[in-house]
Order: sequence, then structure tokens, then C-alpha cells
Amino acid sequence: MGWPGIYRFGGVVAFFLAVLVALDLANPPPLDRYRDQSVVVQAKDGSILRAFLSADDKWRLGVTSADVDPRYLSALKSFEDKRFDHHWGVDPLAIVRAVRQNLANGRIVSGASTLTMQTARLLEPGGRGWPAKLRQTVRALQLERRYTKDEILSIYLTLAPFGGNIEGVRAASLSYFRKEPVRLQLSEIALLVALPQSPERLRPDRHPDAARAAQTKVLARLQAELGVSAQAVAEALSGPPIARRHVLPFHAPHLAQRLKNWSAHKTIPTFVDGHVQRRLESLSRREKRWFGDGANMAMVVVHNATRQVRAYLGGADYWGPAGQVDLARAVRSPGSTLKPFIYGMAFDDMPLHPKTLIEDRPTLFGDYAPRNFNRNFQGTVTVEEALQWSLNVPAVALLDRLGPHYFHGRLARSGARLSYGGRHASPSLPLALGGVGMRLDDMTMLYASLADEGRVRPLAFAANDREEAPSAFRLMSQEASWYVGDILQGSPLPDGLAQGQGFSRGRPIAFKTGTSYGFRDAWAIGVSPAYTVGVWIGRADGSTRPGRFGRNEAAPVLMKVFDLLPTEEEMLEDPPATILQAANNSALPTSMRRFKPRPVLADRTVRAPLQVMFPPNGATVSLPETDGALALRSSGGMQPIHWLIDGKLVSDKDSRRRPSWRPDGEGFATVTAIDARGTSATSLIRLVAP
Repeated sequence: MGWPGIYRFGGVVAFFLAVLVALDLANPPPLDRYRDQSVVVQAKDGSILRAFLSADDKWRLGVTSADVDPRYLSALKSFEDKRFDHHWGVDPLAIVRAVRQNLANGRIVSGASTLTMQTARLLEPGGRGWPAKLRQTVRALQLERRYTKDEILSIYLTLAPFGGNIEGVRAASLSYFRKEPVRLQLSEIALLVALPQSPERLRPDRHPDAARAAQTKVLARLQAELGVSAQAVAEALSGPPIARRHVLPFHAPHLAQRLKNWSAHKTIPTFVDGHVQRRLESLSRREKRWFGDGANMAMVVVHNATRQVRAYLGGADYWGPAGQVDLARAVRSPGSTLKPFIYGMAFDDMPLHPKTLIEDRPTLFGDYAPRNFNRNFQGTVTVEEALQWSLNVPAVALLDRLGPHYFHGRLARSGARLSYGGRHASPSLPLALGGVGMRLDDMTMLYASLADEGRVRPLAFAANDREEAPSAFRLMSQEASWYVGDILQGSPLPDGLAQGQGFSRGRPIAFKTGTSYGFRDAWAIGVSPAYTVGVWIGRADGSTRPGRFGRNEAAPVLMKVFDLLPTEEEMLEDPPATILQAANNSALPTSMRRFKPRPVLADRTVRAPLQVMFPPNGATVSLPETDGALALRSSGGMQPIHWLIDGKLVSDKDSRRRPSWRPDGEGFATVTAIDARGTSATSLIRLVAP
């Protein structure tokens, strides 16, 4: 062949090579199935909180060769592809061996499929026979050209079938052995190597005998080729067969769903302490059984120094009624839990001190006349006592001086979300007593500022969604924050919890409780040097729970949550050098001895607005026994009070002194009270058989 012929031959070869390269570039291996992995939300230690099905409803958890026991990888290569680390996708020696064995036996007894070819089949399933083998061969060559051996092995380990909708060795290890694949035993390694050969026929939870036979075959190969001892093989076969398939971990499901919706990552690492989270969920299930009225709960645990969320409970029963509603984000009335921030801002803006005297007497603020939870007034008290006892008039008087819009603005600037219901609603004095909607996670965020000199920072949920330290907003000064925290450490403990000399709870806790109007929401928020915990208890539908309030229901749970948390090394900070130390009121400067409210009408003749106290609006009330009657109770207004049921006057001659009503049966009823001035208040209730 002369030079012209050589040039022509070279041109033809170059043309075909160019065509092959163009085809390779135009038709790369399809990685859609590999990319369609399950989203996995992880705890701080890397353990799984919750995993989600892939788009095609598979448990397909991403895994790399570094995440698997090296003995499993050795066994897999020994059983499936001994020369995986050396060939280029297709193993000519394996092909020659397979052809020779098949011809000698007159049937197919051996294949030449490499792990790379199997990976190609997993990426592009479908088809049988020689056309499918040819496609797998071409794809295997493409994979080897594009990826390293470890990358190809990682694709296989993620897509290999293990029975049912389990794909990948990590999902299989968790489903059958409840452990990560890096901690496998020899018996488990053998079973996982065998399963992809025939994943449905060998499923250990359905066909234990077939699975044991396949496991034995793999162990025999490992003994012959990898030098596994006979004793190790015998021990591997001595264990009981797999009885069932386990569900994957399912913790912090509301938070996991929330982060999945936010994040584009397949693996979402959180700051949740898995041990604390599991104990918190167990506690919630135990406590929920005591409610007996369909109530639920939400909890948030925050690490103060970092603002990392270490535990999160959106509800105690995810699969129960309304269980998938994230109650830690539900907008509910906070009751009295905003009062500490009113006092904190007042310490900054007014001549006010914890020992300052303030009045708790009937007071009319325009047409608003707040009363205390127990309907009584305490007279002259210190600011410290007013906050510890959660008195309403002092809090409203301070908010009246601060201005509701100013107070709202500072909370909003700190990152808290406040809702007033209607489009045109705006902040007003009832804000001090819960006349606003807030979320538990936002409330916990605010309280964490008491452990950080009054600085509010956003909560940190996921590690890969935050690269820098959160910015801070100073809600109150260091001095005001210390005053509030010191006062709340003296809050009276719930009934049944020990307090007093000789008893220590192990960590100082400053806490505040709250109850919304109509007993709909019970709150307790506590701050220790290291942690802030928020607890909310109520019904998901917002219906009333008469007699259930923050101090007797949420506060005991709060203290139990603190008992679950790690021991704290942090100590209480010394009082700032700039605070005013005063043992009693007389030690204060004259200007700080008594709080002076804005000029308002304040005497004991002021009447609060008329309200129906029982039955409360929205309540479900059991019918009384035969011939029994339901008491009717009101507060405020001008006597005498007249009562109407569904528009009809209650006719009992004694109804004005001791009003009551005998219902006709089950159903809804409208209870209306009308006072001497014609003012009315209405309650819509539902009557049910006991």
C-alpha cells in the first residue's frame, strides 16, 4: 500500500473515530435514575431523622464506596467481578471463560457481565438478549471513560435492587438490619451480596430458605477465594433468619418535611441531637395520653450559644387526626408569654426597676378594662412581683406607655412574625395579653435572647443552608435582659414540683407561662444558660379546653424536657456592672420608686366589658344528667344580666341571681348575655351526650 492508500485508510479510521466520539458526546450514559435519590434529612451526628421516597417511589438512598464496610466491597468484587479494578468496562478474559464454560456444558452456566455493565443496566433498565447486552457493553465503555472506579461503584451501590422498593445497599442495610452499611457483619455481607442476583426470589423477609441458601453459596465462595475461615462461616450461618423488613427511621417528621421543601440538596444535615429528639418524641407520646381530650403538643429546643435547633416536635402523632399539621409553626394566641418583652423594653425606656411599685387595680384604658386570670386584683405590687405573678393591668399599663405600635415594630424587626387576623387589624393594648397570633418557633427565638444579653438571632435548622453566623437584633439592653431573666427565675413552679431550701433542679431556669383566651392554648417557654425550650399544648383546630392553662399543663412538660437535655457546664453570668442593685423599693432613687401610668380613669367603679365566661365560646359541653341544668356565668357589664338561648329569654325566676339553663338535647346553641345598658356578649357552643 502506497502513501495515498495509507492516507485514505487513515482518513477512514479518523472519520469513524470522529463519528464514535460525536455519538458518545451526543448520547452520554443516562444518570436520571441515579440522580433521583431519596432525600435524607440527617441528625447532627449523621444518623437519619427521616428519608423520603424517590420520584418513582423507591427507597433509593445515596451511598458511596467510602460509606460501606470494605469487606462488603471485597466480597462483592469476588462474587461479581474479580477484575473490576483492572478492566475498562468489559472483561475479555471473563468473556473467553464464559464462552468456554457454556460450550462445554451445552447451556448457559456463566455470564461475563462486569459490575460496570450491571451499573449500565441499572441506569437504563429494559430489554433482554443480545441487543441489550450490546447496549450495556457500549454504556460500560462510556462509563469507564467518564468516571473513576469508585464513582462507578457508588452508582451501583445506590441502584442495586434488594427486593420490593428497596434500592441501594444503604437502604437495604437499614431495612433488613437497622444499621448503616459501614457496620455490617459477615452474615449480613453475604446476604447483601447475594440479594441483587434475584431480589424478589431471595427476599429474606418472604423467602427465608432461599435467602439462606444464597447466603451459604456466597460464604462458600468467600471461604474459597478470600480465605474466610470455616469457623467464621459457621458463625455467620448460626444466626436466625431475617424475620421482617424494618421501616426506615422516622423522627422530627414535620421539620424534615419543612427542610425538604426548602432545600435542593439530597442530603440535608440538621443540628438536631438525635438522642434528645428520640427522647422528646417518647415524652410527647406519654404526656399526650394524659390529656384525654384530643389535645396535641409542639416543642422546640434551641442551643443558646449557636441558636441551633437541637430538637423539634411539630406534633405528638404524625399519623393521627390533623397530625401532619406542623403545630410549632401554627399561628396561635400567645397569652401572657409576650409580657417579659414588654417589661424588658420598659426597663430600657422608662425609670423602671424590678423593685419599682406599680398598681394592679381596676383600670380603664379607653374602652379596654383588663382583669387578671383569677378575676382578682393585688393592689400595689413591685414590678418583679407583677411579672412573676403575670398580672394583667401592670403589663397593659407598661404597654400603654411604650405604645403598641412601637412594641410590635421592635418584635417584627427582630424577625418575629405577628398576625392580627383581619386585613385592617393593627397592634393595640390587648397585644399584652395575647391579642395577636404567633408561632412557637418564633416565640422560642425571642426567649433565647434572654441568654444572649437581649440579642435576637434567627434559629438555625439545617447545616447546609447557613454559611455565616446569623445577624443579631438587639431587642433590649444587656441590663434589661438580665433584669427579666432574673425575675423569671423566681416564677412559681407548677403544682407538684419541689421548690425551696435544700432542693436544686440541676440548672437555673427562667420561665414564663401563658394561656390564651378561652383556654385554647397553653404555653411555657424556659431559658437556662445553655438551652431555650418552648412548649405549646392545645387542639389543632383551636377549640377551647376549659380548665387547661399554661402553668398546670405546659410548665410541667417544660421541666421534663429540660431534664432530657445534656448536663450544662455553662454558669449563670454575673449581673452587669451597670445595673442598679437595690434590695428594696426604698433603696431606689425617688424617680424610680413608683411607676406613673398615663392619666386614665382608675377606680373601683370601672366595669369591665361584658363577657360570657361559661359556657365559653367554641366549647363542646356535655349534657347534664336527667333534669340537670347548665350554669350560666358572665363577667363585667352592668347588673342585672339577662340570658337568651337561641334568641329566647331564659325564663327561670331565679335566673338573675343564679342563672342556669336546661338544654333539650344535643346540637349547637347560641348563648347570649345582655346587661342593663343593653350591651351583649355571645357564645356559640356544641352540646353532646356524656
